[in-house]
Amino acid sequence: MSPVRTWPTVAALVVALAAGGVLIGAAPGGREKPAPPARTDARTAWPDARRADLPAGLPDGPLFTPSMFLDATTAVGTAPTPSGAQSRLLLRSGDRLRELRRVSLEDNPQFEAFTVAGDQIFWAESTAASTSVRLWTANRSGGAARPLTADTGNAVFYGNQYDLVVAEGKVHWTAAPGDATKETEIRSVPVGGGQVTVRVEPGQWAMSAWPWLVDDGSTSGEPRLRNLATARDTPIVSSGVEQLTCQPVWCRAMVMGDQALAGIELVRPDGSDRRRIAGGAAQAAITDVAVLDRFEILAEPGPDTDVTGAAALVVHDIATGRTVDVARDADGAFSRGGMLWWSTATDDEQITWHTLDLRTV
Repeated sequence: MSPVRTWPTVAALVVALAAGGVLIGAAPGGREKPAPPARTDARTAWPDARRADLPAGLPDGPLFTPSMFLDATTAVGTAPTPSGAQSRLLLRSGDRLRELRRVSLEDNPQFEAFTVAGDQIFWAESTAASTSVRLWTANRSGGAARPLTADTGNAVFYGNQYDLVVAEGKVHWTAAPGDATKETEIRSVPVGGGQVTVRVEPGQWAMSAWPWLVDDGSTSGEPRLRNLATARDTPIVSSGVEQLTCQPVWCRAMVMGDQALAGIELVRPDGSDRRRIAGGAAQAAITDVAVLDRFEILAEPGPDTDVTGAAALVVHDIATGRTVDVARDADGAFSRGGMLWWSTATDDEQITWHTLDLRTV
């Protein structure tokens, strides 16, 4: 059995296509921009970066699926019990396992929106038997997991690293009260639990890097960023023939040709500092734009990708202009908090998870 392969397709707040190419143009003052460094592999480009390989099979038999890596060797993720009757949420470090939660599979449990702040892990949990999403927390160092709140409203998660944001001593998320196109609730609860605070913002918004919200313009027609601290909006500038996915520092622009994607570019939300990083022969590998404001994570399908689901995984380093080869045959890619991970499978279906800590590059 192999993991679910999740190279993305075009959807709201989710990016799609990208690939290999660079743009050489004129620099300020008429000077020609130097060519970027030659493409190379990750071990050559980042020899000191922390990385690890983790077999998917647990000592008691079932396969482990990571939802978030805390470092190169420590992950939070799920695995069924050996009997297959229950789903476990586990904190795994190598072969050392600590069970955080156990829920009957008959309840169809869903664990999502993971984030971490200091020693504290946070996530959202729902079951078929519950009418609401509940937020939970656990300390990495030990102790039992505990619920933070069930007062989550109609919580909206987009599958990116900002679904839950920890800032100013609180956990923040968005919820949709009634007509989601007209207003958005910004809900928050203290990291230790307590009363939920609700702030209503006109329009349809998603959480981004604190204190920012982002509106992709799909319903408003006006892509923009909103600073919750100042209550001011910043327009997102578009050339028109492109699809933008933005965060406060960078936007990913899918530039369209006559019938298909012409290329992918990175550009500041105000339209400045535009640079071509890819052509139209590959895919963006994850939802989030410019991990750590520096790394754009791409996939390059091969001739057998439609059959195997595996594609080459590459990272464009914005700081150096270099595209770095990470893996030749990755079954999907994932990233949160600066950690990048992916899986590979052998011919006999032995699955291995691989990690690269981009924070240590």
